[in-house]
Amino acid sequence: MGRWTGWIRRIGQSQKSAAAVLGAAAAVFLIVSMPLLASPAEDAASVGGAAVPVTEDAAGAVPATGDDAVTDTDPAMGDTAVTDTDPATGDTAVAEDALVTGDAAPASGDADATEERSPAEDPVPGPEADAVTVDRAESVLAAMDLREKVYQLFIVFPEDLVGEKGITFAGERTRAALEERPVGGLIYDRTNMVSQAQVRRMMADTRSMCEIGPILTCDEEGGRVNRLMGAVGTPYVGPMLRYKDQGPETASANARTIASGIVSCGLNMDLAPVADVWSSPENRVIGDRAYSDDPWQAAELVSAAVAGFHEGGVACCLKHFPGHGDTREDSHTGTAYVYKTLDQIREAELVPFRAGIAAGADAVMVGHLALPEIDDDPAPFSYRIVTELLREELGFDGVVMTDSLQMGAVVGDVSSGEAAVRALRAGADVLLAPESLSGAAEGIFRALDAGELTEARLDESVLRILRLKDRWGML
Repeated sequence: MGRWTGWIRRIGQSQKSAAAVLGAAAAVFLIVSMPLLASPAEDAASVGGAAVPVTEDAAGAVPATGDDAVTDTDPAMGDTAVTDTDPATGDTAVAEDALVTGDAAPASGDADATEERSPAEDPVPGPEADAVTVDRAESVLAAMDLREKVYQLFIVFPEDLVGEKGITFAGERTRAALEERPVGGLIYDRTNMVSQAQVRRMMADTRSMCEIGPILTCDEEGGRVNRLMGAVGTPYVGPMLRYKDQGPETASANARTIASGIVSCGLNMDLAPVADVWSSPENRVIGDRAYSDDPWQAAELVSAAVAGFHEGGVACCLKHFPGHGDTREDSHTGTAYVYKTLDQIREAELVPFRAGIAAGADAVMVGHLALPEIDDDPAPFSYRIVTELLREELGFDGVVMTDSLQMGAVVGDVSSGEAAVRALRAGADVLLAPESLSGAAEGIFRALDAGELTEARLDESVLRILRLKDRWGML
């Protein structure tokens, strides 16, 4: 598998569209031609009753854009940030560190003369040789102490790291927070974005403050779930369902366009593509975010998107495993249920995830889903789903991350510490945006002291994270 996907990716350096088609075709061919199940009947399964796609003009349709749209990992959006005004430009921005250090919030518009050159001017990063990655990642891991390993498991909003709202630049408080709690990465939303130059400067400064290079990411799917497009005007791409009949070439081109905006602003990973199949017209949380309402078409398009993101120079993450497209509930506000058997999920929901994994996706996000026919534990806390299904059956050895641990499906039911420990015991690597970073970390330390977790188990996850980082030039 590695030889074929690598060969296709090398062709893609000179013929990107051709590579996207070949990559998508190869991934889908492998899915069709090899047994998907332990049961011999699954290859012959067909999916019927496809839902009518949402259109932007349809009554009750999901909106294509707007700040009130559903988001994957945003904290509550109604808060008013404390702001300051840059006397040089008149721009209003949050002064995270200004009162302490005298740092001025960056001006909007073009980059100033003191800013380091845009990542867009540098060669596009890409996965490096696996042997080199393993050696370097293991060397970094060997030099880490236990505190560094624990915090490497977290990707958090800058507000939750620093303790202030509306962070728009990285100053001395950010530096002090990273020294105390050296998290593995940061996730940003629109409240952190003023201009492309400001975002680039914030990313460059943040990287310079981290001893181990950070993952810098956001939810940039296209359509109504975007951060950079709506806030700082990177090239716009519409909702993925709009392009479902335009083939893998378009899916790959859209991903490259999204990646170009991410790279130009200094980020290095996208929490996309959505690999959910929009199989229920009653589902509005996914809706037009999905690539298709048919699992096999979604598989072809998702694998092409993975190739496009990689060609564009960013790591990517499939979501929301094992499939959020057939739920009525919204996991942002409460538990979402999938009333299907494992065999039914294999025949539909898992098809695009298999294709995305075969195409080389770097990470898989586990959704806040309850699957009572499979396990009593919610998906992020289920060893049956994370380890036995995703890792063992689907053969995924990349980074597994939870969906945001601030979402309504989690908050109120379990503490941040308990959620972190349960996710790690299930097999997750990255703990995304816990409600309390300190509470989550303290929960892990307590579990280590009590023997509920071992340092060897942490090493497994940290090594996967470091390998992803080194593969994409983050270390």
